[in-house]
Amino acid sequence: MRSMSTITIHRPEELSLPLRRAWHRAMDESPDYANPFLAPEFAAGIGRHRGGARVAVLHEDGEAVGFLPYERNALGVGRAIGLGLSDAQALVHRPGVTWDTRELLRACGLSVFEFDHLVEEQKPFGAYVTGTFASPAIDLKDGDDAGYAEWLRGAYPGLAKTTLKKERRLARDLGEMQFVFDERDPAALRTLMRWKSAQYRRTGRMDRFARPWIVELVEQLFQVREEHFTGVLSVVYAGDRPVAAHFGPRSRTVFAPWFTAYDPDLQYYSPGLIMHLRMAEAAGRDGVRLMDLGRGDKEWKDWLKTRELRVGEGFAVRPHPVATAHRLWRRPVRGLRNTVLAHPRLREPADRLLKTVGTLRTTGRMGSGTGTGTGTGTGSGTAPRRNANAQAPAAPRRER
Repeated sequence: MRSMSTITIHRPEELSLPLRRAWHRAMDESPDYANPFLAPEFAAGIGRHRGGARVAVLHEDGEAVGFLPYERNALGVGRAIGLGLSDAQALVHRPGVTWDTRELLRACGLSVFEFDHLVEEQKPFGAYVTGTFASPAIDLKDGDDAGYAEWLRGAYPGLAKTTLKKERRLARDLGEMQFVFDERDPAALRTLMRWKSAQYRRTGRMDRFARPWIVELVEQLFQVREEHFTGVLSVVYAGDRPVAAHFGPRSRTVFAPWFTAYDPDLQYYSPGLIMHLRMAEAAGRDGVRLMDLGRGDKEWKDWLKTRELRVGEGFAVRPHPVATAHRLWRRPVRGLRNTVLAHPRLREPADRLLKTVGTLRTTGRMGSGTGTGTGTGTGSGTAPRRNANAQAPAAPRRER
């Protein structure tokens, strides 16, 4: 095994073209790093909005062979870049490269490095992993011209009858079904963020789209169309009405579902499930080989997955008072959350409580301080009409 010799620190959005190409090469040389959340384009997007974003570049004989994107606060507490948004975290490196974790943290000016979706391959971080978790995934195959209905019956025979029945009913009630895998209409993206923001509030979750920097990040990533990272917006239409939408990144071979939402007035038709099935079929036709659904215990993920990846959470540390204090504060919080999520008897009452809080917020019964704004700047609740010039889903192509 090779070990690192020198480390340089950079702003992710200011990486030179040769360094970005070296990062891409490291992604290409290992399937562990094909996830678009591990691409320099994602790190650069975060860097434009987070002042503490950095990339540690590992060099051997003058050649860049490893890349660790992270965020650092003034106290030297670090975390994986985009923690809370990213579904894959790693030090992306060439085969055979290894590192001394404490030396790495020292070079980064960190006393602690927190992660929660660390890919399983990261052996030097292994001693600092406090728990590993399933990340459901769908293996996708080359598509053909058989069409969606036949694909669905072959890939998901248990779901096919119910899903196709609901799609037919939706078409009868609202108009012909259309699916656009790569929609380029920004108005559809704004509708998705508005739906998702309302969903967060209904379910008592933190409204990510109430944070302007996250809205701006998503809008910027929507414009990125590179080989290792492309922001993909997918929309299901019934007639000219958007029914469900999703935005997430893809690389050549991996698609990472990120934000999915639908018109709550149409939940009877299971529009979220229709969206994921349509995306899987389209991504497979477009060359994607893995749809990484991300860590989380959701019934729909259990229905769709073909296997599970493993991701780790924990705190890499070096001897420092700040590291000790941070771990004493954060570890019990993570442990309590994981205990609740792992036990249905605890998770279900917690979900009910969050939904009750969400209902009180949306009805204004918790006071005016909660507000109803989404931070998306989308204005009224009217969904955008179908863009007549929007790109139709590609014939025989792929999906994650």
